[in-house]
Amino acid sequence: MIDRPKQRWRVVVEYDGTEFSGWQRQDGQRTVQAVIEDAIRQMIGESVFVRAAGRTDAGVHADAQVASFDLAQAIPPHGLLRGLNSILPADVALIDSAHAAPDFDARFSARGKVYRYTVWNHFVRSPLRARTAWQVRQTVDMEAIRQTAAVLVGEHDFRGFRASDCDRRTTRRIVRRLDVDRQGPVITFDVEATAFLKNMVRILVGTLVDVGRGRIEPATVARMLETGDRTVGGMTAPACGLTLLRVLY
Repeated sequence: MIDRPKQRWRVVVEYDGTEFSGWQRQDGQRTVQAVIEDAIRQMIGESVFVRAAGRTDAGVHADAQVASFDLAQAIPPHGLLRGLNSILPADVALIDSAHAAPDFDARFSARGKVYRYTVWNHFVRSPLRARTAWQVRQTVDMEAIRQTAAVLVGEHDFRGFRASDCDRRTTRRIVRRLDVDRQGPVITFDVEATAFLKNMVRILVGTLVDVGRGRIEPATVARMLETGDRTVGGMTAPACGLTLLRVLY
């Protein structure tokens, strides 16, 4: 019997990460990877490994996460899209599916990612944004935030902006842009980089917000880049405000 060659797939996934323990499959935990792999097995009968462009943490969302996997069974892209979305739970969906080149890898072919962090800056909570934004009740100095954010753009050693259990071998990263925008009470931080350390965006945002609240001096951020001292930085912003916006190839 001749084995049928497998087809590489590229899919784009949207999910609300609130009820997930992150992307990566973990025993006894509900994860995005696990529900997609289980849906593929239920629909097609094949056990596959679905690799994502980035392993988002518990509570983090995605507008356009990219993932890749191989299937032996021939199926048209629209059939895969419709079939899996009929099985997947309400908080995750495939928004695009396509055949890909055999050497395409969602993670290792990526050339960068864009994350958006959303802050609801109002003393009254927003029920519609409770799952997707961090409520900051205090008034913040937007000019101080923007000026300090500019210091973080470029190539730096971001070891002072990572989780204590981050296992990356190198901590140098290139932040291509860090755009801060305000529309009424909604503040957004759009961060594009070649790659990110664990909790890097959440620590960047938490530190910048603490600068805006007057809890941290702007010069502290430059010192964190120079010394890698996490202890002088701001809080790690809650996961709920973070969304993987786009993967760049």
